[in-house]
Amino acid sequence: MTEIFLTINGRNYTVACEEGQEEHLGRLAEYVKTRVEDLTESVGQIGDARLMLMVALLISDELSDAYTETATLRDEIEQKGDMSSSTPVSSALVADRLALGLEEMADRIESLAERLEGA
Repeated sequence: MTEIFLTINGRNYTVACEEGQEEHLGRLAEYVKTRVEDLTESVGQIGDARLMLMVALLISDELSDAYTETATLRDEIEQKGDMSSSTPVSSALVADRLALGLEEMADRIESLAERLEGA
């Protein structure tokens, strides 16, 4: 196990992680740090526990939205997949919709990555 040192909301933390995961954990911590800073600007210092709870809920909401979007795309792909065997035209529609869905997900992932890297 490796330890990394993080500072969030002016507090220092030592966190253990598996070897090779330091950079990934650091990016995640930067994202949390950014969310804490944004929230602190909005509501002020409301105590570490309450602040971390609110950030955890905000990040969970983002994750929930991503899960819902992924499930919706899967359902659409499955429904289109059932139609794809019926005609060549429906196969093209499935491919177009899948490409559009993948582009939307890629844009969202890139946006999240930019926020993580910009923090």
